[in-house]
Amino acid sequence: MKDFFISYNSADKTWAEWTAWTLEEVGYSTVLQAWDFRPGSNFVLEMQRDAAETERTIAILSPAYLDALYTQPEWAAAFVQDPTGENGTLLPVCIQKCDLKGLLRAIIYIDLVDLDEMAAKKALLQGIKQERIKPSVEPQFPGDVRRSVTVQPRFPGALPPVWNVPHNRNPNFTGREEQMAKLKTALGSGRPAALTQAIHGLGGVGKTQLALEYAYRNVAEYDVVWWVRSEEPATLASDYASLADALDLPEKEAADQLLIIKAVKQWLEQHPKWLLVFDNAKDRADVRKYIPQGEIGHVLITSRNANWLGTATPLDVKVLEREESIDLLLKRTGYTDREAADALADALGDLPLALEQAGAYMDATRRSLPDYLEMFTKRKNELWDRAGHPPDYKYTVATTWNIAFDEVKQISSSGADLLNLCAFLAPDDIPVELLNSGVEYLPGSLDAVAGDRLAFDDAVDPLRRYSLVEITAGTISVHRLVQAVTRDRLDGDEKKKWAEAAVRIVNKAFPYRSDDVQTWHVCSRLLPHALAAAELAEAFDVASDSTGRLLNQTGGYLSGRAQFPEAKEIHERALDIDEAAYGPDHPTVAIRVNNLGGVLRDIGDLEGTKKMYERALAIGESAYGPDHPDVAIYVNNLGDVLKALGDMEGAKKMFERALAIDEANYGPDHPQVAIHVNNLGLVLKYLGDTEGAAIPVKIVNACS
Repeated sequence: MKDFFISYNSADKTWAEWTAWTLEEVGYSTVLQAWDFRPGSNFVLEMQRDAAETERTIAILSPAYLDALYTQPEWAAAFVQDPTGENGTLLPVCIQKCDLKGLLRAIIYIDLVDLDEMAAKKALLQGIKQERIKPSVEPQFPGDVRRSVTVQPRFPGALPPVWNVPHNRNPNFTGREEQMAKLKTALGSGRPAALTQAIHGLGGVGKTQLALEYAYRNVAEYDVVWWVRSEEPATLASDYASLADALDLPEKEAADQLLIIKAVKQWLEQHPKWLLVFDNAKDRADVRKYIPQGEIGHVLITSRNANWLGTATPLDVKVLEREESIDLLLKRTGYTDREAADALADALGDLPLALEQAGAYMDATRRSLPDYLEMFTKRKNELWDRAGHPPDYKYTVATTWNIAFDEVKQISSSGADLLNLCAFLAPDDIPVELLNSGVEYLPGSLDAVAGDRLAFDDAVDPLRRYSLVEITAGTISVHRLVQAVTRDRLDGDEKKKWAEAAVRIVNKAFPYRSDDVQTWHVCSRLLPHALAAAELAEAFDVASDSTGRLLNQTGGYLSGRAQFPEAKEIHERALDIDEAAYGPDHPTVAIRVNNLGGVLRDIGDLEGTKKMYERALAIGESAYGPDHPDVAIYVNNLGDVLKALGDMEGAKKMFERALAIDEANYGPDHPQVAIHVNNLGLVLKYLGDTEGAAIPVKIVNACS
């Protein structure tokens, strides 16, 4: 006879497996359908035999268990054997709140509802004992225990071992059951065409929230859940490659990011039980090359773009159904007036983001539904008077935003300024330390709270309470539509002020040696904010010095990660900005020209590289004279590309000149001199001058 037969509904399989594992861990024997019923056996006969050959039956109680038909005979058979409960033959274990009726109501159960894993394990092991907690016989030696399953099941609800989802689960998530069911059915179908789903719709309609809720609901199905910010190609590549660290792949330290991406993709193609979420992707061309081949994992894409055929199965997400909108408002506020909620939902156009902001406002201020509707109508009319009839849903969010923002300003002017600053950065994962690092660039009241943790928390708190931002450990996130509305309400001078503050703060934080692998973890985290801040600074024509430098450093990082097309485009932008700011012949422009030449060489455009290096040299000579150390750098680079083009005589002249300049400036035994000597020696060897080539070797050895 075995000790326990585990009776459960398929919806509670993870709880049943965890229970069986926990019992076997301490020496009990169990029978579990998922582990012991093998293909080809008769399900009903197996149930009858195992129920008869076990001492006790554990019933995993949940609403799904009570509603199921096949579970009733299982617990009823145990109840008949011991109707008084004297022997504890039927032992209910409650995992979810449920309404027990009839015979089950009279039986004392083990309550695991809302316990963490350690508390649940203790309650289970104590609850199964009918006597004192101390065993009546000597425990069996652990080495004699034999398991039927060798890998411990994850505690139900625990996150997968590899998980980077940047958002907390939304406790007020309401509705979307039809879309959730479609996702679950499609991804679980095993059909290749259905394993990649593209959730598309308007901004603020809840695409990211739907993907987020799916990930949290289905954590038991996956060992890897990886969130990839996909708005910018460079950020997409960086987030995707970072999975190599979490998986501890051998390629994780490679300088070539393309090599890391290839390794991640290959791993995903060979391992099951993973979910990739590409959030806010612009189009299928950006994402397609990152989607693993095969049929053993799942992909979700969120996008405003509806054109995903050929890459993913589209799932159109519209505004909420009216009943869902009403439920969301009532759940968010705790009110019960469905008629008033209906009227407000109608005014808000059933847009989830607007409903959430309205609900957060009422929850914080305890304003009634009719009061908020009156305020909303008044503010909407004011906006319409200023801007004309609203062209789209954005004005609905603008109205709810204005109501909330006015309240925030009364509570904390620092909070209002913080939202203004965040509107000029990337929307997700804004590091708090970034905001606190550039004190000298913080306008308004923010300079008073930077570096003061308590004051900073006081500034953030009203933004969180009114659902204008999301706070996680050390980071702030802002919805893209909230950012857009925040920027739109600022006048021209205010936009310039905050755009300048943002780009100067990120520029200060972005590492100087951005092409050095030791700085790449910092560069990777700041990359989306560098791109966003630079783009807005360009748009408002502010802080050109910081913007040009930031783009140059960003380009250097991307070039180091072998993201050459993106690096080329960013270096070109940096060059355009600095040419406009300093003129075409400024030394800073020479640096930008030289760096662009380096990227052109990386992508194989040697003629373009030569033109850039020649121009950088001409600017350097004009600015510093022919014998300056910086000029030697440009001379050496030009020699290098001439060598690559096959012009060995030209390369020889350049290397000889670079050597002469640095020997005069640094002396004959300086490491910089050794570089030029080595380059010259290689060219001399190619030209057949073996005697001349031997001299540089001796000099290099001396420098070493």
